[in-house]
Amino acid sequence: MELWSFWSFSLLAFSLLCPLHLNFVAQAEISSPRANERLYRLELVPLEACGTRQPAEGKVFNKVDNCAEVFGTEPEGDLKPSCGKKRRNEKQKGLKPEAPIGVETAPNCLNRLKIPGKKYDSVSEDNLKRSTANIFQRQKKVKRSVGPEFSENVDMSISAGAQSRERFVETVQGASNSRGEHRRSGEETRGSNPRQSEPYVDTSTFALSGDSAHNQAMVHWSGHNSSVILILTKLHDFNLGAVTESSLWRSTDYGSTYTKLNHKVGSRTVLSYLYVCPTNKQKIMMLSDPEVESAVLISSDEGASYEKYPINFNILSLLFHPSQENWILAYSHDSKLYSSMDFGRKWQLVHDDVMPGRFYWAVMGLDKESDVIHIETRIAKGRAQYVKCRAQRCTEGNRQYPFPGDVDTNSLVVQDEYVFTQVTRSGRASYFVSYMRESFKRMKLPKYCLPKDMHIISTDEKQVFAAVQEWNQNNTYSLYISDSPGVYFTLSLENLRTSRGPAGNLLVDFYKVEGINGMYLTNKLVDNHIKTFITYNKGQTWALLPAPASDVAGNNLHCILPFCSLHLHLEMLENPYTSGPITSKKSVPGIIIATGNIGTELSSTNLGMFITSDAGNSWRQIFDEEHNIWFLDNGGALLAVLHAPTPIRHLWISLDEGKKWDRHSFSAAPLFVDGVLMEPESDNHIITFFGHFSHRSEWQLIKIDYMGLFSRRCMDGDYQTWHLHNKGELCVMGEKQIFMKRRPGNRCMLAQDYSRIYSSEPCLCTAFDFECDYGWERQADGKCSPAFWFNPNGAAKSCSSSQSFLNSTGYRKVLSNNCKEAGRNVYSPRRQACRPRAPRGLRLSTNQGELSATVGSNVTFNVYLDDGDSPGTSIQLDFGDGIRIIYSNLSRTDDGIKHIYRATGIYRVAAAAENSQGSDSSTLFLHITSPVERVYLSAPIVAIRGKEANLTAVVWPSHTRTLTFFWWFDNSSEPIITLEGSISYTFQREGINKVTVQVASGSTVMQDSKVITVKEFFRSLLLSFSPVLDEHNPDISEWREDIGRVVRTALSQVSGVPEDQLLVSLYRGLPTTAELFILPDEHTSSEHKGSSEEPLELISDIFVTALNQGLIQFELKTDVRIIVYMTQQTLAPLVDSNTIHSGSAMLMLLSVVFVGIAAFFIYKFKRKIPWIHVQTEDSHEKEPEVISTVGQNDNMSKVKLSDFPSPNELMAKDLDARSRGGIGRNMERIVTREFPNCTNV
Repeated sequence: MELWSFWSFSLLAFSLLCPLHLNFVAQAEISSPRANERLYRLELVPLEACGTRQPAEGKVFNKVDNCAEVFGTEPEGDLKPSCGKKRRNEKQKGLKPEAPIGVETAPNCLNRLKIPGKKYDSVSEDNLKRSTANIFQRQKKVKRSVGPEFSENVDMSISAGAQSRERFVETVQGASNSRGEHRRSGEETRGSNPRQSEPYVDTSTFALSGDSAHNQAMVHWSGHNSSVILILTKLHDFNLGAVTESSLWRSTDYGSTYTKLNHKVGSRTVLSYLYVCPTNKQKIMMLSDPEVESAVLISSDEGASYEKYPINFNILSLLFHPSQENWILAYSHDSKLYSSMDFGRKWQLVHDDVMPGRFYWAVMGLDKESDVIHIETRIAKGRAQYVKCRAQRCTEGNRQYPFPGDVDTNSLVVQDEYVFTQVTRSGRASYFVSYMRESFKRMKLPKYCLPKDMHIISTDEKQVFAAVQEWNQNNTYSLYISDSPGVYFTLSLENLRTSRGPAGNLLVDFYKVEGINGMYLTNKLVDNHIKTFITYNKGQTWALLPAPASDVAGNNLHCILPFCSLHLHLEMLENPYTSGPITSKKSVPGIIIATGNIGTELSSTNLGMFITSDAGNSWRQIFDEEHNIWFLDNGGALLAVLHAPTPIRHLWISLDEGKKWDRHSFSAAPLFVDGVLMEPESDNHIITFFGHFSHRSEWQLIKIDYMGLFSRRCMDGDYQTWHLHNKGELCVMGEKQIFMKRRPGNRCMLAQDYSRIYSSEPCLCTAFDFECDYGWERQADGKCSPAFWFNPNGAAKSCSSSQSFLNSTGYRKVLSNNCKEAGRNVYSPRRQACRPRAPRGLRLSTNQGELSATVGSNVTFNVYLDDGDSPGTSIQLDFGDGIRIIYSNLSRTDDGIKHIYRATGIYRVAAAAENSQGSDSSTLFLHITSPVERVYLSAPIVAIRGKEANLTAVVWPSHTRTLTFFWWFDNSSEPIITLEGSISYTFQREGINKVTVQVASGSTVMQDSKVITVKEFFRSLLLSFSPVLDEHNPDISEWREDIGRVVRTALSQVSGVPEDQLLVSLYRGLPTTAELFILPDEHTSSEHKGSSEEPLELISDIFVTALNQGLIQFELKTDVRIIVYMTQQTLAPLVDSNTIHSGSAMLMLLSVVFVGIAAFFIYKFKRKIPWIHVQTEDSHEKEPEVISTVGQNDNMSKVKLSDFPSPNELMAKDLDARSRGGIGRNMERIVTREFPNCTNV
C-alpha cells in the first residue's frame, strides 16, 4: 500500500512537471444509441430518391454534446449530432449532401424505387468506389468528470506512461456470475501481471496536441498492410456551416506517433475533406474549404507531400472509377457534373442539371467502354432523363437515351447487371429494369399486389430482392424475389418490419448472413408483435429463432417455441469503425453475433448479446449488456467493448467463440471511446482506439497490438470441421456442406488463405429447392398452385418452329441452389407441343402506359396476347396516320413496335391478331401534341350589355383537336370548358369584367387575360397611323398598350373629353390599326341616361373632324411624329378573331370603297330613281362639304391646337346645322378614310 502511494505520488508529480496530454480519438462516426432508442434498419436507397451521395469521402467523427460513448454515423453541416440514436451507413452510391458520409437519405421516398448498395457487410468491397477514411465527431459528455477516483490530475498523469506497454489481463470463464458482476458493478480492477505465456496486448498512447477545440476528425488507414495513418481534424462551426480551422496528422508506424503536416499543405489552408483513391490508396485528395479558396491538394505518396491545383467550382461529392485510379467524377453545388482523367489536376464539364447522387461509372464487362457514365438529368419539375455518354465526350451529339421517354427524378440506379428506373403516371408508379444493358422491361408483380411503394434490397447473385408496400399495407412491406432478369417477382414473406430514418428514408429489418449461401434474417409483424425469422433456402421457408437454454448467469430460461423465441435487432452498420447490433463475417461462416432479447416479441429493453456458432441453429448469451463486438485475426478472435454512457478502460477478447473472455486494460484512465479503427483482412494485428477523457481534452489515439494473444501460426491439427444444417437437415441450398474452423481455445493465428469449406456434395431436389414461378403461390403443403387470376395455359410465346415449348410446372429453381433432379424432372419446365388456339385477350398499350406523346417523339407500342397460338398468329398494327405494319408472329413484337407521328391530332391505333382459329382486336386513342409556346386572347375591350361578344384564344403553334380551353369570367367559381378556341359570351353586368382563358396541352397550362368594359351603348371609330409606325411595331401587348395610352391622351387634349370616357385598343399585326371607344359619361344623372347617346354622337363628330384634319399627333421618338387618322365610323366594336389582322383590314377597305361608291351613285341619280325620296330645303340646299385629303409630307402646314374651335363652339355649330336640316343630322354625312394615303369620298 505504501509502495502504491509512493508511485501514485511520483506519477502525479511527474505529470505536473511535464504536462503532456495524451488525448487519443478514433471515433467511428458517432451517435450513441441507448437501448431503447434504436433507429437502425436495413436502409434502402431511393431511386428518388431519393438520396444523393457523398462518395469517396471519409467517415466523420464529431465531439457530440450530451452523448456518451457512441457508435454510429454523425451528420455534418447543418445536421446536428444526434444523441441516443444510431444511423446506419448505406452502401448505395448516393448520399444526401447534407448527410454524413455513409448515411443514406431519401426525401420523398414514398412511391419511389429504392436501391441499396451491392454488398451488406463489407465496406471494403462496395466502398472501393469511395474513401475508406472516416469522419469522427467528438462527443461532449453529459458527465464530464471521470469520477471520484480520477481527477483532472489523473488525466495529466497518464502522460508518464503514454508509451509504456500495458499487459493487464483478467480471464473470465463461461457465463459465471463474477463476470456479470464486473460488468454491472463497473469494477475495473487491474489484474495481476501475466506470465509470458499468457495472452496480452501492447498499448501506446498519443495525443493530438493543440487540436482540443476541433470537433471533427477524418481518419484513414492507407493501403493493405500499410503502416501509414492519416488524420484530418477540423473545427466545424455549425452556426456558419463551414470549417474554420483544420490540422493534418500523419503516422508511419501504425499509429505509435503522429506528425503534423499543416506546413506541407499551407499554413493558411483550411482543409474540409479527405478522399482516398480506392484502387490505389497511396493517392490522396484533399479539398480546401470553398469559403477560403477552391482548390484540390493531391498526394501520390500516402500523404507525405502535396500539390495544390485551383478549381473554379465547389465540389460536393466525388466518385472514383472502380478500376482506373486516375478517373474521377465530381458533383458541384450548382448541379453540374465534371470529370477528370488525371486525378483531379484538370476538370471538364460533363453535363449540367444532374440529379444529386444519380451518376455512375461503367460496370466492367457490361458497358462497352470503361469511361461510360450513366446520368440522370432534370428536364422539368419531377421529370428527368436517363443519359448515357462517355466522360470526356458528352456533347449532345454523343449522348444516348437508353430509356424511351422521361423518368421520375431520383429514380435512376445502375447496379451490377441491372439498371432500375421508375415512371409515375396518373398517380401510379411503374417500375422498369434493364438486365445486362438490354432494353427496359416493366417489372411484373402479382396482378393484385398493386404496389404503393417499392425498394430494392439486394441484387446479389443475379437476382433482385424487393421490399414492396402493397395497397393494403401501411407500416409494413412484403418481400418479393425475382427471376434472374429481374422482371417476374413472387412473394417470399409478408409484413416485414420497417421504419423511417432521420431523413425520411426507409429502413427495412432484413439482414443477409455472410458466409452462408441463402441464409437471411428478418423481423416480421405477427399479430401486432415483432418477431425474428430465419431462412436457409433464400426465403422459401421461414422459422423463429430458438432461444438459449440459459442466460449469461447460467439460469434456465424455459423459453419454448413458438410461444417464446429469440429476437434480434437487425440494424446493419457498414461503417468499419463500429460493429453495429448484428455482425457476421465471410471468413468465419456460421458465427453470428447480435444484440437482442428473449420473449414473445422484439424489445428495446433488457437487451443482451447473443452468439451462434452453428449458423443459427442454437444460440448462447455472452453478455447481459450491449457491447460492440469485432472479429480479429480473420475471424479467429472476438473483441468486445462495453456500449455504455460512461468512460471505460478495459476491453474483452475471446479466442473460443465467446465461451471465455479475457479482460485487458487499454488505458490507465477511463476513456470515452468514440470508435475503433482496424484494417480489415490485414496481418498487422493493430487496433486503434479513438476517444477523449473530457470535452476539453485533445483527441486521444491508443494503439493496441494484439499479436501477444497468439503463440504461433495455425497448423493442420489446429482445425476442426462442422456440418451446416437446418434443424438437423443436412441439405441446405441443395447441397451438404462441411466447413472448417479453428478449434476453440487454440492460441494460433489463422492464415488468410485457408479454405473455410472442407467439402460439398449436391443433394436431390425437393420442392423447397424451388420457388414458385410468376403467377403461382405456395400452399400450406409446400406445393405451388396457380393464383386465381393466372391462366397457366395462356399464350406460349416461346413456341418455336419445332412447334413445342418449355411450359412452367409452377416452379423455378432458386438461384445458386445446387440440388440435382434424379429420374423424372418433377419441378423443371416441361416441353409441350404448341396447340392451335384462337387468339384471345389481345391488349395494346404504349411502353409507358401513356395515351399522349409529343410530335416527333418515338412512341413504342406493346402488344400482349393472353391466349393463342403465338407462332401461327399474325399481328397487324394500324397507327392511324395511314401507316400500317404486319408481323408474321407475336414473338417479333417482344421489344415493342416504334412509330413517330409528324402532326398533332388524336389517332385511332388499332391492333389485330389473326390465325386459322380466329381473331381478336384492341384499340387505343393516342393524343399527339406539341408544346404550347404562347396564347393570346383576342377580345373587344368594350362590349354592350346583353349582347354576345366573340372571344378567341389564339395559340402558337396551332393545334388540331388536342387542346382544352378553360374560360373564366369575372369571379365565377367554375370555368366554361371547350375544345374549340372560340366562344360567344353575353355580359349581363355593366362595369369592368375580367376574362381569363387557360389552354391545357398535356401537363402544360398557359393563360392570357383581358379586361372588358361593358356598357349599355357606346360609339367607336377605327383608327390608322402613319406608315412609319409599322417600322417600329414589335407586335407585343405592352407596346400596344403604351401606344393606346398615348393616343387616348392626345385625343383628350384636343377635344377636352375626359380620358375615362375614352379607350383605345390597338390590333395585332400589320399595318398598325386601332379602335377608339367613346363611352358614356359616368357622371350623367340617371334621368338623362336615356338621351345620353346624343353627346356621344357629337363627340364622335368632333373626333372625325380632328382626325381628318390631322390634328391628332404624337412623337414616337426624336424626329419621328405619328399622325392618327380615322378609317371608318362604326356603331359597335369590330372584333378581329384572325391571327393576322391584315386580312380584316383588306375586307374593311373593300367594304368602305363599296359604300362610298353606292353613296355617290345614289346622290347623283336620286331624282331619277322613283323609290328614292329625299327632302331638301328650297333655297338653302347645299352640297355636302367634301373635306380635302390631308397630306403626309413634312411640308404640310401645321394646325395649332389654339386655332381649333372649342368643343362648345363645335357643338353650337352642329346644333345650328341640325335646326336647318344640315349635314350633322342622323349621321347622313359619311366621311371615310381607309388608309392615310387614300382619297376621301
